[in-house]
Amino acid sequence: MLTIRGLKKSFPDPAGGILPVLDIQEFIVDSGEQVVLLGKSGGGKTTLLHIIAGITRPDEGEVVLDSFSLFKLSETGRNRIRAAKIGYVFQTFNLLPAFSALENVRLGMSFGRGRHDIHRATELLRRVGLGDRLHHKPSALSVGQQQRVAVARALANKPSLLLADEPTANVDTQNQQRIIDLIRETCRDENVSLLLVTHATEIASQFNRVEHLEKLNRVLEASTSI
Repeated sequence: MLTIRGLKKSFPDPAGGILPVLDIQEFIVDSGEQVVLLGKSGGGKTTLLHIIAGITRPDEGEVVLDSFSLFKLSETGRNRIRAAKIGYVFQTFNLLPAFSALENVRLGMSFGRGRHDIHRATELLRRVGLGDRLHHKPSALSVGQQQRVAVARALANKPSLLLADEPTANVDTQNQQRIIDLIRETCRDENVSLLLVTHATEIASQFNRVEHLEKLNRVLEASTSI
């Protein structure tokens, strides 16, 4: 479903050198599998998600999603694959403030197959407990409700893979477990593969498969062995 091989990424160092961020030999997520990537802040988790989503180009390596080798495609091709096959839950929600919950989810559909399926958008919002908040704008929703809208939007196009970047980082403790349960249950119901990155061990402990970025990323292995 998702296969990463020989992945390397560096960024320019402010001092004029090169700062290595990622060096991952191999990483595979099977169809329908739910995986947690556990690691400290600044360890390259978000960079890795951006590469998997085709937003950031790696220096070396291959990312294959549903038989598509992302970086052999043009930028337009990657955008199409991302819109059709990848859902992304951001820790900062990224909802449009002038749009209602329903409009935010329907807007997500326009980037994929271009179909505004109002019935699916409504059903997704009901599934995440917002059936009575369809026409509320983000400012009228709690932080936890905004993240639930973001989850519904990420699943709008029936993706093959859902990427969740610290989805509970900006959610109060009371709603953190509810967000995780919603993501996992919805992915299970829709047969969507899930890759969730977090620094929280209490979240990671709920998953059958937990990968530690410090072991997966040889850049971090090298730095911790010094």
